Amino acid sequence: MSSLNILFVGDVFGSSGRAVLAKMLPEIKCAYGVDICIVNGENASHGRGLSMRSADEIYLAGADCITMGNHTWNNNEIYRYIDDYRIVRPANFASSLPGRGDILLECGQYPVGVVNVQGRVYMDPCDNPFEAAYEAVSRLRERTSVIIVDFHAEASAEKAAMAFYLDGLVTAVVGTHTHVQTADEKILPGGTAFITDVGMTGPEDSVIGMDKGAVINKFVRCVPERFSPADGAGSLNAVLITADTQTGRAENIVRIRL
Repeated sequence: MSSLNILFVGDVFGSSGRAVLAKMLPEIKCAYGVDICIVNGENASHGRGLSMRSADEIYLAGADCITMGNHTWNNNEIYRYIDDYRIVRPANFASSLPGRGDILLECGQYPVGVVNVQGRVYMDPCDNPFEAAYEAVSRLRERTSVIIVDFHAEASAEKAAMAFYLDGLVTAVVGTHTHVQTADEKILPGGTAFITDVGMTGPEDSVIGMDKGAVINKFVRCVPERFSPADGAGSLNAVLITADTQTGRAENIVRIRL
């Protein structure tokens, strides 16, 4: 094997997202010959956080690990199992918190490193994502040249800066958080694949996953609203990254939207 096919699935949102993941992921893995599957699951339980049951559903669908983001701690249950469930939370969270910011996944003789960091622009306070990412990547590169970074951030400029900062050091920097897939996938000069945002795996008839009625009412009337996840059919957004196992460089990046 000279290359690996790595599938990264965008933010799974609520029961609709879990349902579409269970339905489509096995078919996608088979069709594209996927070797490793990474899924962002920070919104998998009711749109905020990740319960153990939701994590089990994601793994049953075919994920190899789950990355997180700013909603990591919204479901208190995660404190009890995060250390044992191949879950990667942002590396630039407080060091006293449980969990880890990177992981090494075994894929035969070719291990794959996964790093999760959170942005600071328009986001809750956290440590420097660039320093945290570089530290984790430097450590993983002692074991593998194939590394995927999930940069969970709001600002597109911050995501692009991270991609260029790590260009040539990692296989891919994929953006998550905004729930809208961007059409800017590319391979940077140093061989790192990049997309500003992978998109959401969740209810199609919604405002980034939430019931549209309450969201519209808040924007129109400027009054507080309690948001709830939308129901109905979902779509799956992902990217397929082909990595050279020797150099770690990305050979290709393809958007998937079903």
